[in-house]
Amino acid sequence: MSKKIFPAIDIIDGRCVRLLRGEYANETQYNDDPVSQALDFQNSGASWIHVVDLDAARTGASRNLKTIEKIASRLEIPIQVGGGIREFKTAENIYDCGVERLVIGTAAIENPILVEEICSIGRVALAVDLRSGKVAVHGWRTATELTFQEIFEQFEEKDIEAYIVTHIERDGTLEGPDINAYEDLLTLTKKTVIASGGVGSISDLENLSNLFTNGQGISGVIIGRAIYEGKFSLEQAIEAFEKA
Repeated sequence: MSKKIFPAIDIIDGRCVRLLRGEYANETQYNDDPVSQALDFQNSGASWIHVVDLDAARTGASRNLKTIEKIASRLEIPIQVGGGIREFKTAENIYDCGVERLVIGTAAIENPILVEEICSIGRVALAVDLRSGKVAVHGWRTATELTFQEIFEQFEEKDIEAYIVTHIERDGTLEGPDINAYEDLLTLTKKTVIASGGVGSISDLENLSNLFTNGQGISGVIIGRAIYEGKFSLEQAIEAFEKA
């Protein structure tokens, strides 16, 4: 199993930020130039970059396409992009920017047929954003009664490549990922699982790298705040997770 670290670039108004537990009121700006940040990640050894259009996630209207296109055009490595992809035309526009894979969340819940349509034109990962074990949508602001088990059952036979599972309560906290929850969900799928939310130390990455159940392991980890705040370097993260 090939394992990947995905350094994260979250964009609001063209700036590189991070939110705490998905709350837009708890925003920290780290770089006013997402393109230079992406190049820094590439130069530090990243093989993929995870980009989220937080404006689009909140409103469904993409305001950062030019920034995303600049990132994709300057990099030699692939990027995946999520946030507000709720229409087929939006997906086409983002693919046209040079994006390798789309990350779809809200649309998978509200319009699952759209996910199949988008899969027909490009690579797709499904965002499963959990708060108290239930899926949240619309930029994590709206709760549903759906569990990750129900999502997996619905999409396991579809053409999506991966599930990106975020525990919202952990996101941006540096308190560590929910290892037990990831162990549970690995028993429910044969697809690639990418973990997101809470990584704050090298030991967190080692724990995720060593997690293996039902013939499945964690294939990727999305990291944001821990790298931006110098808890460890991207090079150290790659060493701890990808090469363990």
